[in-house]
Amino acid sequence: MGFIELTGKTLLDLVNDGELDLTQLRKSGVTGDSILRVNQFGEIELRKRHGWEMVGGLIGDFERRLHQMTGLDWAV
Repeated sequence: MGFIELTGKTLLDLVNDGELDLTQLRKSGVTGDSILRVNQFGEIELRKRHGWEMVGGLIGDFERRLHQMTGLDWAV
């Protein structure tokens, strides 16, 4: 499966109003400096010390927004 990696700041800039509960993201440990990845289904994972933890999901036209905000393509 392909992923696009991004920082917490980029994710917060990318999210549409009402798409994610930003309070819940912060409770999950997401900060501006966090390392996250989004898969092709829109699932968001936060990099923890020993692996990845799912913290939410994007909906709608997230693929176009991801490519536009990061300049990256899916990496396997």
